[in-house]
Amino acid sequence: MNPRLTFLTFLTFLISATLQAQSFDLSPFASGFSAPLNIQHAGDERLFIVEQGGRIKILNPDGSVNTSPFLNLSGSISSGGERGLLGLAFHPDYANNGYFFVNYTDPNGDTQISRFSVDALDPDLADPNSELPILSIGQPYGNHNGGCIAFGPDGYLYIGMGDGGSGGDPQNFSQNNSSLLGKMLRLDIDNPSGGQNYGIPPDNPFFGSTTEAQEIWAYGLRNPWKFTFDRDNGDLWIADVGQNAYEEINRVAYTEAGINYGWRCYEGNATYNTNNCADPSTMEFPIAVYPHNVGSSITGGYVYRGALSSPLVGHYLFADFVSGYMGVLESSSGELVYQQSFGENWASFGEDINGELYVCAFNGIVYKIEPEVVLNVNQFSLNQQLSPNPANNHVVLKSDYLTSYMIFDLSGKLIEEKTTQDNKVTIDTQSWPSGLYLIKTNHEQGLQKIGKILIQH
Repeated sequence: MNPRLTFLTFLTFLISATLQAQSFDLSPFASGFSAPLNIQHAGDERLFIVEQGGRIKILNPDGSVNTSPFLNLSGSISSGGERGLLGLAFHPDYANNGYFFVNYTDPNGDTQISRFSVDALDPDLADPNSELPILSIGQPYGNHNGGCIAFGPDGYLYIGMGDGGSGGDPQNFSQNNSSLLGKMLRLDIDNPSGGQNYGIPPDNPFFGSTTEAQEIWAYGLRNPWKFTFDRDNGDLWIADVGQNAYEEINRVAYTEAGINYGWRCYEGNATYNTNNCADPSTMEFPIAVYPHNVGSSITGGYVYRGALSSPLVGHYLFADFVSGYMGVLESSSGELVYQQSFGENWASFGEDINGELYVCAFNGIVYKIEPEVVLNVNQFSLNQQLSPNPANNHVVLKSDYLTSYMIFDLSGKLIEEKTTQDNKVTIDTQSWPSGLYLIKTNHEQGLQKIGKILIQH
């Protein structure tokens, strides 16, 4: 294959980032999805892509997508804005019982958690007539529906519920434990009781209560759009979407029950509305926050547990739906070790059976996060400078061991290509329209680097 054509194809999708001696690529794995919101696996090599409009599609290991959806609920849901088919979780014993669970907003806009079964004859199809309603929750407004569901290491089903919507939690649902809104719920779906299609785990914090909802595991959440469990130690990571100022990330042991995460009293670590609130010493504050000048709608991810040789192991990856920001935390300390904006509306991360990570953009592209160890900087330095940047009439490229460079606009059009043995090159940019350009530099020993040039006339 022509290497130039390959680069043109992947130019706007392939972005290298450095984390100490670690790089990872966001490589396009599949495309053509309609508003994908969730990525799950069922204990095998397939990935299941949840589309907001109601379809679940199967993405195969070779990047192909099955023509027929695994399940189509488009006629049974409301969709648009923060509504739709929002969550998917496969039963831990799916290989034997064929049960999986979905979270969607029904035609009235209320939350519906239901169980379905796989088709008895075809593992790539669900039985559309097998729906068993598990839990219905009224939604007073159209936003803050949460949507994420997942099985914990304890085998129970966890459900992230937003505070009901509007702004500022006007009815104080999150701090009111008679309401299921603004909570993390925990259900035993294998042992139904009390006339319900689920049971209450006996170690739920309000088990047996007549005044507080027994389904509650934790409270004080605003909109926990995405949460995950660390497949190594079971830690629960909750990314809670903020109000006006901060996005937050919470991390606790999955065994910690009855935690109050603080909303609407606090947004992140900052006071929001402490009227009639409990003492802050009774609340759990986030391990990390970021302000709204960075991003304003967090998409929580996973702690990477893939290739053991990768320095990404033990780091938590997350992103922002609005700004395209992506960050990496050291999971034990919460220290931010990497951040960059990629210009995509990141809707969900996903983890495959091997612990490798994927991320989908709302425009329908699924990327694979591909960690790869690069040469240590003491062995081969790729010090590179582009100045001035932003540029007007010219930009000076300084780069070690340079052999050639190619410059593209964001449509993939080749603007300039040159071979050079100089480590300092002046590039004339006065005829380029204002905007963002990508520069791919090639170096000795086959190394490459991708940079950005911003032109402002």
